[in-house]
Amino acid sequence: MPRPTPPDLRARLAEIFAARDRANMRPTIEAFLGVLAEHPEDPEVLYEVGGSYDTAGEEEVAAGYYERSIDGGLAGDALRRCLLQYGSTLRNLERFDDSLAVFARARAEFPESDSLRVFEAFTLHESGRSDAAVAMLVELIADRLPTDELRRYEPALRGNAGYLAERDARH
Repeated sequence: MPRPTPPDLRARLAEIFAARDRANMRPTIEAFLGVLAEHPEDPEVLYEVGGSYDTAGEEEVAAGYYERSIDGGLAGDALRRCLLQYGSTLRNLERFDDSLAVFARARAEFPESDSLRVFEAFTLHESGRSDAAVAMLVELIADRLPTDELRRYEPALRGNAGYLAERDARH
């Protein structure tokens, strides 16, 4: 079982993350790689390195770091974020079945995560399963946006989501 990332190291990672420039990720990648040289097995460091490569558009490289991070015992909310990003990276690499498997694991471990549902819907859509994607998003709307106006239509929303999910299952 890996040791938890020390608070001072977490603070250092957060500082590097906060200073990133999404238009030029090379300095962020280099900074995280420097931390990784000091802490080569720390799962949170591996995750941040992966995320920086991901943001830079280097998905193949990112995927390897995400896998090492997960295998290394990443836990808690960092694991949820890593699984979401890894699933999205696999989608971008057109590895749809792998992406859906990652999202299935993630949603089993974090069933209340709305962001996982949204990004899984992206994978469903990209893999040609638009009915399932829309069904998932409509369910999320019915679950999380309980305005008076939407409450009135909740049975219809859930009915339509169910219909789309069934239609997807038949294809």
